[in-house]
Amino acid sequence: MAQESSQAPGTGKPTATAPHRVVVLVDEGSNPFELSCAIEIFGLDRPELGRALYGFSLCAEQPLTRMRQGFFTLTGVGPLTALEDADTVIVPNRPDVEVPRSPAVLDAIRAAHARGARLLGFCSGAFTLAEAGVLDGRRATAHWQWERAFRERFPAVRLEPDVLFLDDGDILTAAGSAAALDLGLYVVRRDHGAEIANSVSRRLVFSAHRDGGQRQFVERPLPDVPDTSLGPLLEWAGERLAQPLTVAALAERAATSPATLHRRFRSQLGTTPLAWLNAQRVTQACRLIESGEERMEVVARRSGLGTAANLRARLKKETGLSPVAYRRRFTEAPSAAVTPAAGSNTATRSPR
Repeated sequence: MAQESSQAPGTGKPTATAPHRVVVLVDEGSNPFELSCAIEIFGLDRPELGRALYGFSLCAEQPLTRMRQGFFTLTGVGPLTALEDADTVIVPNRPDVEVPRSPAVLDAIRAAHARGARLLGFCSGAFTLAEAGVLDGRRATAHWQWERAFRERFPAVRLEPDVLFLDDGDILTAAGSAAALDLGLYVVRRDHGAEIANSVSRRLVFSAHRDGGQRQFVERPLPDVPDTSLGPLLEWAGERLAQPLTVAALAERAATSPATLHRRFRSQLGTTPLAWLNAQRVTQACRLIESGEERMEVVARRSGLGTAANLRARLKKETGLSPVAYRRRFTEAPSAAVTPAAGSNTATRSPR
């Protein structure tokens, strides 16, 4: 049930001897939704891909773990010692952010981080990571409702509350429940490339349009006329990325003004038309590189990025990799790529 590769401890490089192991730490009061997000993205077999992407397991401090509001009690999962072999540790949501975590849980997180495991915090999981001390001096995000409480308790953490998720290298945090899906898909893309991430997104029937820099909380303005879905426009534009599309062209297609289109993008997607278009073009470029296209000028033209220089700049900004490095990573055998590039430190800001 796993990809045949893993990160060599302390090197950031994959090995070919063991699966990349994702372990979810289930704490007392954990939210079942975030747990389900982790299982759906990292734990399921992928028959459409012919392989599983990760090794996956759950662990908890106690053999019987009561979930949020007592909805059910989780049994039959591994002990905290499962974290000792984890390449990625996921800390899901706990709504009682003011209640201290168990010392054993915090010690296990600190130990995993010290030996080089990647840490993911879903929603208020950022509180657990901060309490463990692994976020001191680091950048992180958390749900906007808990901004004040987080800042008061953890002043050493550089909180950025106005993003969906944030990649600070070996520690990644998601702002809320739905943002856990966004972060999960982002990690799959980092580990396995754009094409596989899109496949996982399609299976989830989940939008692939949101990136980490989009705003958590979007105040929907009252329109003068009833708003309409952007779905048809996004599909139309996605099929024409190689063409010289502009915001004005998108507005004309939507039979509206550029200002109104901008408001619709911000209200429905939390981003701007231009930022969305650039993100789609980078994704298309990644897919072209993964499919074996080696001519960067062709990739740039077919993705709508124009020039090889612009392609290099955009790809480096979004993935932390040059086109050559991206091709080396994602066009080799499937086992060659599992973890983000060493030192990756990505968090796109919400468009202003």
